[in-house]
Amino acid sequence: MVEGGVPFPLLSDAGGRVGTVYGVYDEAAGVDIRGRFLIDPDFNIRAMEVMTPEVGRNVAELIRQVKAFQHVTATGEVTPAGWQPGKPTLTPSPDLAGKVWTVWKTDQAF
Repeated sequence: MVEGGVPFPLLSDAGGRVGTVYGVYDEAAGVDIRGRFLIDPDFNIRAMEVMTPEVGRNVAELIRQVKAFQHVTATGEVTPAGWQPGKPTLTPSPDLAGKVWTVWKTDQAF
């Protein structure tokens, strides 16, 4: 990593080839619209968000989601909405269907 840089690769998409593949290229404007994709090491899209240019994305939420996917992959547990590292998780089960809020308590308001 170059000092002052980012620890991950960035790319430019002149011509919209990548944006077209991901469905975020605005051909009339000649630009990609705001899209972010979380892709796991097996190249599966695990999450995506596409927004028009007037509204920015939430970097803190992106980081939370990356940590949640890493936790899920490492443990097999699931992370409810708003989960933060170190907070309670759930064990997947058909018995949880429709009952998540009865077993998962959080102090986070939504």
